[in-house]
Amino acid sequence: MSNGRIRRRLALGGAVLAASVLVGLIGAGTAQAQVSVARCAGHKVRTLEFSTGKVVIYKKRGYVCAITLAKSPGARKTMSVSVQARGNRPARDAGEYTHHAGPVTVHAGRRCVWVKGTVGAGNTSSGWILC
Repeated sequence: MSNGRIRRRLALGGAVLAASVLVGLIGAGTAQAQVSVARCAGHKVRTLEFSTGKVVIYKKRGYVCAITLAKSPGARKTMSVSVQARGNRPARDAGEYTHHAGPVTVHAGRRCVWVKGTVGAGNTSSGWILC
């Protein structure tokens, strides 16, 4: 084999390798973007599960954040999430969603919070928690 053919094959192999690495990186980036859509800041402190979904509660520096996730995402259904710090009105997100409602964040300081969530006919209510 001549030096010219070897160089062309090496160049073609390098181009194929670079393209496959680029496709892998693009795929990983979009997967990460989809995961971060349904996330609150802080650390997870509680999960309230119910028949059609769950409410995940996060806390960071006196702020409480909650998000309602559907157990079977895909079709549009009525979803809601609300967080109420004791002594204040609830912050709420409600509508027709395919995957999640929220996130909703309130400043609770050291006060208790009441978290509610619904997905279709299923719902949950925490009572006063995180006191």
